[in-house]
Formats: sequence, C-alpha cells, structure tokens
Amino acid sequence: MKKQQTEEQNERRLEMRASDILDPNNQIGVKLRSLYAAAQDEAIPDRFLDLLEKLDQAEMMASAKLAE
Repeated sequence: MKKQQTEEQNERRLEMRASDILDPNNQIGVKLRSLYAAAQDEAIPDRFLDLLEKLDQAEMMASAKLAE
C-alpha cells in the first residue's frame, strides 16, 4: 500500500509543468520555505534567552505582589 502511494506521489511530482516551475509565486514560495527552514535550524541567541528569563521572573514577581 505504501509503495503504491509513494509511486503516485512521484508521478504527481513528475507531472509538474514547466509553467509551475517558472511561476513567480511558486518561486517565492520555494524561497520562503527554504528561508523558514534555515531560520528554524538557527540557535536562539543567549542574550535573547536571558531576556526571556528576566521577563518570566518579572511576571512571577508581579503576580506574587498581586496575590498578597
């Protein structure tokens, strides 16, 4: 069953027309997807993580003061 699905997917990919490849919207989509994938692989900077930690601490302190 999986083999048949894989073959069908491969056939659909081959059926892609040249106009689909040359379509500016398609090209933009491909580039955006690759940019997004690259951004996902980047590490979060330590400075940003420190700022998030400080924000969490400030929110906890503020909520503790309100609870008193």
